[in-house]
Amino acid sequence: MKKLVAIQLLLCCALSAAAEIKLPRLIRDSMILQRDQEIKLWGWADAQEKVTIRFNSKVYRTKASSDGRWTVLLPPTKAGGPYTMDISGSNRITLHEILFGDVWFCSGQSNMVHQLNIHDVTYAKDIAEANDPQIRQFWIPTQTSLAGPRTDLPGGYWKSAVGDDVRPFSAVAWFFAKKIHEKYGVPIGIINASVGGTPIEAWISEEGLKDFPALAATIARNKDTVYPQPAAQPPPPADAGLTAHPSWRDPAYVPKGWRNINIPGYWEDQGIRDLNGVVWYRREVDIPPSMAGKAARVFLGRIVDADELYINGKQVGSTGYQYPQRRYKVPEGLLKAGKNLFVVRVTNTNGKGGFVPDKPYCIFAGTDTVDLKGYWQYKVGSVFTPSAPSGAVSAQNQPAALYNAMVAGGIGYAIKGFCWYQGESNTGRPQAYAKLLPALINDWRSKWGAENLPFLYVQLPGFMDYNYTPSESNWAMLRESQLKALSVPHTAMTVAIDLGEWNDIHPDNKKDVGERLALAAMKVAYKENIVHSGPIYKSSAINGNRIIIQFDHTGSGLITADDEMPSSFAIAGADKKFVWADAKMEGDQVIVWSDAVPAPKYVRYAWADNPVNPNLFNREGLPASPFRTDE
Repeated sequence: MKKLVAIQLLLCCALSAAAEIKLPRLIRDSMILQRDQEIKLWGWADAQEKVTIRFNSKVYRTKASSDGRWTVLLPPTKAGGPYTMDISGSNRITLHEILFGDVWFCSGQSNMVHQLNIHDVTYAKDIAEANDPQIRQFWIPTQTSLAGPRTDLPGGYWKSAVGDDVRPFSAVAWFFAKKIHEKYGVPIGIINASVGGTPIEAWISEEGLKDFPALAATIARNKDTVYPQPAAQPPPPADAGLTAHPSWRDPAYVPKGWRNINIPGYWEDQGIRDLNGVVWYRREVDIPPSMAGKAARVFLGRIVDADELYINGKQVGSTGYQYPQRRYKVPEGLLKAGKNLFVVRVTNTNGKGGFVPDKPYCIFAGTDTVDLKGYWQYKVGSVFTPSAPSGAVSAQNQPAALYNAMVAGGIGYAIKGFCWYQGESNTGRPQAYAKLLPALINDWRSKWGAENLPFLYVQLPGFMDYNYTPSESNWAMLRESQLKALSVPHTAMTVAIDLGEWNDIHPDNKKDVGERLALAAMKVAYKENIVHSGPIYKSSAINGNRIIIQFDHTGSGLITADDEMPSSFAIAGADKKFVWADAKMEGDQVIVWSDAVPAPKYVRYAWADNPVNPNLFNREGLPASPFRTDE
């Protein structure tokens, strides 16, 4: 009888638990809801369960459908708060600290991911002074789904921009939100769904990709659970530096057969040919008595691809891929006066390996700094043998995979608009982007049920080596595809060609990007009569041996950033052999010519992966977009 009673109690508990109201991840404490719009609240409960919501002195009642889903619509509410909300059925949930303001859905790849914490040197003052409880971010954890759209997001919490809680904020989104908040004085919510190294098609739904047969076929294939999976790859060969006794990172190890090498620099440029593998670096660094025992920071620039840093045998930092700048914390008590052993284990799998030039390499504590550039010793620990392509599928790069897991579950949550910073992963197929970006815009607007939702996006900055001769460029073509998307209504593009770094795909200047996005929002979403864009190519006409170019968005007039004549213009005749052009400004026009091209037909501006000096701006300080007329 006791067992029977216990079983009945367990069944009752199970039934009770099954009937409990459940809310989606976005609807929780500290959320920001979109002001001045009807708000949809939704969740799950037992079939036909009655649900009551008490909010702002009103009561709303509904009942769950046969599949257990329920929905309530709240009337438009002005900016303000904080509010409390009670949601009750068989259980009761109370939500606190709710604000109404403007909510922006921010998405893209790593430059939208990059957190303030990664740029904590450049923006140390901003982080230290952050005290904006009305700016909040909901960070969506990375997850993929090849099977189809999920009904909820994988996780996340609303966090206010106060104290250390601001560190995980997307730097671009933070400066965007801060500018909007300062301008309008309303709470600003950021929903951030971003994943580094991902292509645009991963963020578009299956329905949004219906006009792309190859991508649609890939989605169908990925749903097939019996699709053949790639064979496992053999493990890399053993690293002699780890198998040695003592290991090469151990201060007790006595180095033999090590050679000199310079930091910064790639090992392929210093006598090591075509090596993919593991290379160890070591150096005894003199630390002054004033730094001994103190906590310190080590800057190791950027390293291709992965690294581990050891000081006096203790690991103080590691990074698993090439792009983040290495900024490691050294704990108290580790440094000693005099010689300290620094060892860096570098693993590279493709291309040139080593330390990226033109970055900071030093250790510092307080006002004391020790330079780490110069000659180190190196030894190869492991050589990776070339292997056949594995055929492995990266789930986060598959069409619709990120939309399914990181976007679909948030649709229905009312927003003000979208901010998009992505494109680097599509530079291998830049012309396709001209159709994919409008497809993303239309897809998301359709899913949110609002065809005019503002869509703001960042055009890629300059990156990679400077080329001092006119040349072809996939990055320039990708920017052109982004430029074309301005034909979609209610969009705005932030030009960032001047904000890049030749040796870093993640440029440090995130503030100007965010604040330029904010200008775009003020124009498109808030209907301000302002100059929000730099000059955009409008038309051109040939007059003898000269091409006269007209621009939109000239603002108060054209200028150059360096007070020199306009540069980065190239022209060509019918043969399309481009040469650098002379250029001058006359009013809101730019006139270009070259004695080498007596019959010019085409013109390009800033057409390169990383143009040397794209100096054309308007007087409002916004740069001109790259363009060409020879498509």
